Amino acid sequence: MIPVRDILMLVVSLSAIMAGILFPGPAAVFQPYPIYSMMVLLFFSFLSMRIGTVMNILKGSVLHIGYFVFLKLILLPLLAFLLFRALLPDYALAAMLLSGVSCGVASPFFAGMVNANVFLVLGMVVISSALVPFTLPFMVKILAGRELEISFFDMSRLLCLVIFIPLLLAELFNRFTPQIVLKLSRVKYAVSLGTFVVTNLGIFSRYSEFLRGEPSSVAAALGVSFLIAGISFAAGILFSYGRPVEDHLSLIISFGVMNNVLVIVFSSQFFGPIEPTVAALYTIPFFGLIVPLRLYRSWGSRRRHPVD
Repeated sequence: MIPVRDILMLVVSLSAIMAGILFPGPAAVFQPYPIYSMMVLLFFSFLSMRIGTVMNILKGSVLHIGYFVFLKLILLPLLAFLLFRALLPDYALAAMLLSGVSCGVASPFFAGMVNANVFLVLGMVVISSALVPFTLPFMVKILAGRELEISFFDMSRLLCLVIFIPLLLAELFNRFTPQIVLKLSRVKYAVSLGTFVVTNLGIFSRYSEFLRGEPSSVAAALGVSFLIAGISFAAGILFSYGRPVEDHLSLIISFGVMNNVLVIVFSSQFFGPIEPTVAALYTIPFFGLIVPLRLYRSWGSRRRHPVD
């Protein structure tokens, strides 16, 4: 049984996508705000823990998390690129960009919804975000033979803004205003839904004209985005084989809930319409991933505790 909250999140998120496509004029007001929405979402994720706890987890699991980050930033995009180059070569670069970008800041939110290992996901978010300014241009150059002239300073500044400011604010709130933290925790879900609405309206109003004018291209890109999500889901299970189901879920989330907004931002500057379109349309399986995650969690729990 899929919880009502999951269904509501899907309905609200998909409705915002459709509103952005169908009413780009009014929705365009939200175009500057997806990054700030990501900051708010991560702030609420960090409210449930302290910096000291996060640092201790990272320090004690640095090799463990580092191995998974290597899989996320190097091995997975390599496999995705080779697979798509053999089957759908026009989409190989888009698959590599999405697979090789850092973990999305919504990852801890999804991890909390399905009782995954939130600390592992947070470690993946922080470390992959710190490394992606180095790894992604390298992967593009090696695999696609393209120079990706992304300003290291600009990308680093963006990622620091999105991750470390929410972390610092959450720590200050936890330390000095614990009563406010309790009140904020009660509205976390509603605020998270609001950030999804703002993000989707902002992204899809920007691409509305193309999405409405190229239905065949959109259908192909949407199919590719679901295929990338399926590959990420399978890779998360495969690479965490033998570990607890919580780690399976964490790795699936870390691989599948990626920072597609970052891909949209720079692929629209350096590449043709395919790459940003696939990245934008990945928003649909991005939110739809909660359904197979919930089903996989249920299956894993039954497997661990079989009913006599």
